[in-house]
Amino acid sequence: MKRIMTGLTLGISALAFSGAAVAEHGFIGKARVIEAEPLYETVQVPRPVTECWTERVTRNNHRRGGYIAPIAGGVVGGFLGNELGRGRGKTVLTVAGTLLGASLGHNYNTAHHRQRPTVEHVRRCQTVDRFEQQQQHVGYRVKYRYEGQTYYTQTTEHPGSHIPVRVQVSPVNGI
Repeated sequence: MKRIMTGLTLGISALAFSGAAVAEHGFIGKARVIEAEPLYETVQVPRPVTECWTERVTRNNHRRGGYIAPIAGGVVGGFLGNELGRGRGKTVLTVAGTLLGASLGHNYNTAHHRQRPTVEHVRRCQTVDRFEQQQQHVGYRVKYRYEGQTYYTQTTEHPGSHIPVRVQVSPVNGI
């Protein structure tokens, strides 16, 4: 008899505890889906586009004339300066003649080796983003019925014919 009483006491306690757990956390029920309407959102989507154009480019063409003319001009100018100078002025005229002759040789190169500028048409391209608006599926607006009442919710996946619902039970105060 003592064993039976202990078992009954434990059983009643377990029922009371599980009822409290149901009241606190509820239970999972099943509701019938009436309608599942797809939901869409408008989003901006980048689309890369390559744009090309032709540019007119002017190039200045300078050929180098080398070092022969400036060196020859420096040698000739130094020789003349040395021949014309006397005493202490001889050194000054030699240096001045060398510098002047080298400069004249350089100018000769520049004048005789300059070419006309050329005009080229160059194709240039760049990739830019163009944005398009697209409709993107984001979920479903679900209308369902449970215990004679109609409810609405939003889901990411189609729920099918039934949707699980959490049912919360609590005592009514004052009765």
